[in-house]
Amino acid sequence: MPANNNLIKELVNKYGRDRTSLMPILQGVVEQNNFISDMDMTEIAKELDLSAAQVFGTATFYSFLDTIPRGRFVIRVCKTIICDMHGKKMILQTLENLLKIKVGETTQDKKFTLLETNCLGWCHKGPSMLINHDVYSELTAETVHEIIAEYMHK
Repeated sequence: MPANNNLIKELVNKYGRDRTSLMPILQGVVEQNNFISDMDMTEIAKELDLSAAQVFGTATFYSFLDTIPRGRFVIRVCKTIICDMHGKKMILQTLENLLKIKVGETTQDKKFTLLETNCLGWCHKGPSMLINHDVYSELTAETVHEIIAEYMHK
């Protein structure tokens, strides 16, 4: 898969060529493509005059910077103890049944990826999940059905 050279050049022109530009550039690539390829990381390293290892290390350190292809809608279910106590397992089971995938997988049509993630900051309203940038809290099996039905029609 070729690197997104034009996108990377646009992001470099927007954010600059110093080390502090790395995170916004990585975020920009993920925003556009839902993941950062190895070739993208190599191209970013060249543009910023960094080693590929520095870029790879940063990209793989943060859980929201995906380095493998994801679905159009990335569902991240909070895996903290608080959400677990409020029914996270039932929410995950509902999602797995609806989407016919397990945690870590993407649907065959590449529409949904299901992941668990660390705290989303909504402990007071758990269980919670994030679909791309949208937070959903106080989830029940019924609300999950409604939410996923909406996304299936997008």
